[in-house]
Amino acid sequence: MVESVVSPLQPGSAPAGIAYRSDERASRRRAAGARALAAAALVGATLVPCAAFAADACKNHGELDERYCDDNRDLLADTPTDPKRQKDPPFLLFTYSPLEDPAVYEKLLEPFVNHLKACTGKRIHFYNVHSNAAAIEAMRSGRMHLGMFSSGDTAFAVNLAGAIPYAIRGDAKGPQGYQLWTIVKSDSPYKTLAELKGKKVAHVSPSSNSGNLAPRALVAAEGLVPDKDYKVLYSGRHENSVTGVTTGDYDAAHVASDVVLRMEGRDLIKKGEVRTIYRSPNFPPGGMSMAHDLTPALQAKIKQCTLDYRYSPEMVKSFQGADRWWPIDYKKDWEAIRKVAHANGEAFDAKALQKEQEKAAKK
Repeated sequence: MVESVVSPLQPGSAPAGIAYRSDERASRRRAAGARALAAAALVGATLVPCAAFAADACKNHGELDERYCDDNRDLLADTPTDPKRQKDPPFLLFTYSPLEDPAVYEKLLEPFVNHLKACTGKRIHFYNVHSNAAAIEAMRSGRMHLGMFSSGDTAFAVNLAGAIPYAIRGDAKGPQGYQLWTIVKSDSPYKTLAELKGKKVAHVSPSSNSGNLAPRALVAAEGLVPDKDYKVLYSGRHENSVTGVTTGDYDAAHVASDVVLRMEGRDLIKKGEVRTIYRSPNFPPGGMSMAHDLTPALQAKIKQCTLDYRYSPEMVKSFQGADRWWPIDYKKDWEAIRKVAHANGEAFDAKALQKEQEKAAKK
C-alpha cells in the first residue's frame, strides 16, 4: 500500500466524490479562500531574501525565483553544486496537483507509486494537498519531492518552487497532448462562442492552462473576451466545470479535452452529454516533476524508474490509451504554454499567482 499523509495547509482529506453539486458552492468559496492564503504564503516567501540559498554563485536566474539559479539557461533550476544542499531523503513525498480529485488519483497511481518504491528503494508517502498553490508551496518548502502537476501549474512550479519536469504520458508512438475545449450541454442552443456573451461560463482555476490562461488568449482572439463579455466563474476543478454544464449550473465551460474523455470513460457523464463548440491546437499534458535539489544520482534513478514503467490497465483506460512516460525538454515542450501566458501579459511568478487566486476567492 502507498502511505498517505494529509497536507497541514488544510486539515482533512480530499472528498471521495468528484461530481459537482450545487450545494457545494459554499465549500468551493472556502477552498478558494484557502488557495488565496496559500498563494499569499508563496509570494511572502519569495519576497524574503534567504542567505542559505546564496551559497552557490549564480550568474543567471532567468524567470526563476531568486533562490534558484539557471546558469545553463534551460529555464530550470540548477541542482545545487554544494553537496551539503543536495538531498537524499529516506522517503519521498508524492502528490497530485488537485485540479481533479486527488483521492481518485491516489488509487489510480498506486501501482506506479509502488513501482517507484521498489525501483528506488525509497519509502513513498502520497501527500494530499487541497489546492494548486498548496502543491507548489509544498515543493518549494521541501514537503514534496515528486509528483504530477497540470500544464499551467508546471510552469508556476518551475519558476516558484524549482520543480524539474521530466516526463509526460504517451504511448509507443510518442507523447500525448490535449486541447482546450469549450463545451456546452448537447441540447443547448449555443453553436458559437459569440452566443456565450452574457452567459454563465466556467473557468477552472487561475493557474490552469486550458481552464483559464488559454481561454483568455485563444478564445479572446475569437471574439469572446473573459471578464468583459461574461463574468468568469471559477469552479475549482475541471470535473466541476464539466458536471456543472450537464446540470445547467453553467451554460458553458473551458476545460481540458482529456478530462472530458476520462469522465466519459468512468461513466461520470454520458457520452454525447456535452458538445464542443471550440477546440484549440494541442498542448503538452501535465506530467511528472521532481525537486531540483535531490542528489544527481537520485534524480537519475527516479527518471529511469519512471521511464521504465508500463501503465496498469486502469491507467491506460484513464489516460486514453497512454501506456508509458516519455522524457521531455521543458524549454521546447512548454513553449506553447509560456506563449499563452505572455499573450495574456502574465508571468509565471508569485505575484501573478496570488493576484489570480485572490480574484478566484471573490467569485
